[in-house]
Amino acid sequence: MPRDTLTADRIVRAAVELLDDEGLDGLNMRSLAQRLGSAATAVYWHIKSKDDLVRLASEEVWSEVELPDLDAVDWRTAAASHATGVYAMLTRHPWLVQALSSHLLYGSAQARHNDFGLAVYEKAGFAPADADRAAATVLAFVLGSTVGPAAQVSLNRRQGKNGESAEQLMADAMARATETARQFPHLRKRLDTAAAQEYAGAPDGSFEFGLRSLLDGFGARLAATS
Repeated sequence: MPRDTLTADRIVRAAVELLDDEGLDGLNMRSLAQRLGSAATAVYWHIKSKDDLVRLASEEVWSEVELPDLDAVDWRTAAASHATGVYAMLTRHPWLVQALSSHLLYGSAQARHNDFGLAVYEKAGFAPADADRAAATVLAFVLGSTVGPAAQVSLNRRQGKNGESAEQLMADAMARATETARQFPHLRKRLDTAAAQEYAGAPDGSFEFGLRSLLDGFGARLAATS
């Protein structure tokens, strides 16, 4: 593909696809250029570095999350919808969880969401300082909830590249974890239940339960101070 047919937008969209497929470690200008049918030098003409590319890819995926209309819904509905949307985006793009801890990522798309979070909790009735704390608490919960799934994607990818059977390695790891868990009474009681066979790391519904509990706590705090 000739250089003059490339645009920064096309490069960033291809970078997001490559990151989704290969992870943060798999992103490089040569692989990206091959995906675009171009030369690496043509990519550099539009985007100067890998760090710039990760920052732009981050902005692209933050733009996927729709913001609720605060004039049309109550604060709790808006908070739950927003947190769930961010969680879904991070689950679709697990590389962003890693990138947030290794790159300086901040642009208008992410800032728009941070600003919205503050607006939600100010609408709820929190003073500005407490609105900051509430928004930060929910974001920390959302990010923490995506670490496990992101780590699983990374593990499966690494094992596949090493020529190992991801399924067998996971089965071996789960067997060792089960033997360890049998040493502890509350874990031991759960090992033979159906739920223990259905999840690794967190039971189904954990995100919804945690988010609901957080918002319940916020509501109780507001009621106690009003």
